[in-house]
Amino acid sequence: MSPIDGLIIYIIHPLLQLLWIVVLVGVILSWLISFNVVNTHNQFVSMLWRITSAITEPLLAPIRRVLPPLGGMDFSPIILLLLIGFVQGYILPELMRIF
Repeated sequence: MSPIDGLIIYIIHPLLQLLWIVVLVGVILSWLISFNVVNTHNQFVSMLWRITSAITEPLLAPIRRVLPPLGGMDFSPIILLLLIGFVQGYILPELMRIF
């Protein structure tokens, strides 16, 4: 096993999987907040919202600049999830095959 294989298998792939989960949690949490199911006055909800926003906003902002809101809906998390899946499914295996 080359060093790049170990880096990909043990560090990059789990981090991308964790990022995928954080983006999904952020989307679901934003829906719950929008439909008034949960309230941001709750400390746990507020903390979870701040953490997911702090992690995802730097990644979603460039996508939002390119992709305008369509019908008032934000499709940038879907694009980010597709990009993460593309990197996990195609880029990382190709890097492992090359090195």
